[in-house]
Amino acid sequence: MMHATKDLLGFDLPTQARPVNVASVPQRSPFRYPGGKTWFIPRLREWLRSRPCKPKLLIEPFAGGGIVSLTVAFENLAENVLMVELDDEVAAVWDTITSGEGEWLSNQILHFEMSKESAIRETQRIPQSRKEKAFQTIIKNRTLHGGILAAGSGFLKNGEAGKGILSRWYPSTLAKRINDIKLVLSRLRFEQGDAFDIINKHKEDLDVVYFIDPPYTAGGKNAGSRLYTHFSIDHDMLFKKCSELAGDFIMTYDNSDEVKNLARKYALQAKPIPMKNTHHAEMTELVIGRELSWMDATTRVCESAPEYKIKMPKKAADSTDSRRTPPTSSLRLG
Repeated sequence: MMHATKDLLGFDLPTQARPVNVASVPQRSPFRYPGGKTWFIPRLREWLRSRPCKPKLLIEPFAGGGIVSLTVAFENLAENVLMVELDDEVAAVWDTITSGEGEWLSNQILHFEMSKESAIRETQRIPQSRKEKAFQTIIKNRTLHGGILAAGSGFLKNGEAGKGILSRWYPSTLAKRINDIKLVLSRLRFEQGDAFDIINKHKEDLDVVYFIDPPYTAGGKNAGSRLYTHFSIDHDMLFKKCSELAGDFIMTYDNSDEVKNLARKYALQAKPIPMKNTHHAEMTELVIGRELSWMDATTRVCESAPEYKIKMPKKAADSTDSRRTPPTSSLRLG
């Protein structure tokens, strides 16, 4: 007998809604990024392919490791992609790769003799250029615990199979990922900047879509403050700005009461989605947007209230197939 899986709220999850095996998703990014969205890629494809036409531009305002932007560019799911990141170390990597210096960066990685001593020596050196800072960032990301670049992160001790800092250092793989990005630079662009500024700049553009994955600091959560240098976010303002966008968007968020209340406040829909954290524990996050019918197989957490109600004449109502489900936008659950 098959038993239903339940999310953290006690809702039944459909049997097909199980955490994605991230090994089945092409790994495009040179980063191992805390809070990365590799597990979300199958859902991202569903969302973009459900649209009536290909978006002219996808913007990822909190790009981080960039797996969403890279996937969209490689799989041609939007005509153009804009990655945005505020963190200067992460931005240095994307600046270097998208400005044509990716080959230099990949060569540095291939020829670096990795050891704890050499990693410490390289990362403590004052970089003389943007690309040198990018190289230092890759070393930090691949040798610090959890890939965390925020202050206080320490070097891996045991790692995989007791390999220590070598356990996440794959020079050939990293070099190939960086060099492959050259294939999509004609439709991939990077800007270092503030997410709110970018959202405001494009808020009137109908043909722009957004994937928004901010640091998780809502609802008293402190993961974002431990993982990222820039973690302070006005979540209420972010929800407000997103609700005013002319283009479509989806957000991914921690599954917390505060986040669900913000979704209700701004008449947005929210649905749980299963995933595994870095410790392989199953949990759920929330997908939030204006209209999530493309996720119909997933149990709803909350949905926006109907904007209007129509009273059908009795005859018309009698002739309507009573088995039809009302449109998602006219439902309100819990």
